Amino acid sequence: MNKVLITGAHGFVGTNLSRYLADNGHYQMVALDVLKKSISSYNIEYTWKEIDQISFNSINTIIHLAGKAHDTNHTSSSNEYFEINVGLTKQVFEWYLKSNAKKFIYFSSIKAVADYVNTGMLTEDDFPNPHTPYGQSKLEAEKYLLSQSLPEGKTLFILRPAMIHGPGNKGNLNLLYNLINKGIPYPLGAFSNQRSFTSIGNLNFVIKEFIDREIEPGIYQVADKETLSTKDLIELIGEATCRNPRIWNIPITIINSLAWIGNVLSLPLNSEKLKKLTENYLVSNRKLVNALGVELPINARDGFKFTLNSLTHVINKT
Repeated sequence: MNKVLITGAHGFVGTNLSRYLADNGHYQMVALDVLKKSISSYNIEYTWKEIDQISFNSINTIIHLAGKAHDTNHTSSSNEYFEINVGLTKQVFEWYLKSNAKKFIYFSSIKAVADYVNTGMLTEDDFPNPHTPYGQSKLEAEKYLLSQSLPEGKTLFILRPAMIHGPGNKGNLNLLYNLINKGIPYPLGAFSNQRSFTSIGNLNFVIKEFIDREIEPGIYQVADKETLSTKDLIELIGEATCRNPRIWNIPITIINSLAWIGNVLSLPLNSEKLKKLTENYLVSNRKLVNALGVELPINARDGFKFTLNSLTHVINKT
């Protein structure tokens, strides 16, 4: 039986991943997080304070999800990102090197490469140039991992997912969902864009493949094959909420001015959130697909329908 240790086990990705692995294979899953949960898909749980109790020599694969997420409200200091995303990664990787584990899967981010993609499509060959502390800390962690000498038989995988969505999703997608669900018009119809996303179903599939199979080590971008525009998302939200979304084509110059005011007054719409909702951000998954030998199983629209239906279910319950 494959024994898998997952750090950040009870976060958004860890929760969904553990359920998927529990339903799709024979794994002994070990959770490592700040707190334990009485109900979860894990076989055994540890807190960071109990790290010395873990028998790392019995672990086959370590999946390092724990990290400091991107703070769009800019309330976090730069040091926080580097202390957690770099410092903690070093600590976990040192445990890996001393253990009998064979695979280390590090969750980086596509933001380690670029914060904005105005033209073209990002590939693993693009030179990384992040401008935010979040992206810079993720890139520094990658550089540290790649600089280490691996003993024979050990492998390192670095995953750079595009924006992930699924049950338990938080962030700008929820903001957009609530806007449409309340019947509030979408005011950004004048913007036209295309974005890459990663459905949690595809991400779970990819990680299981990396656990079970012998894949070439290295850096892999993770994204659904198809891209979607924000207007596409609004249409899908309309279907999920049984509403006919209203889209306003307010001039872009006016919207930009309102976003600037939002920066100053800490309003829901600020320049960063506007950019996330309206920018082009295309991510290639060809290296990953070629390594796996198969296309990812879930298309982008179906992935979003699953996510939006889960949001609808949660709202209806409350």
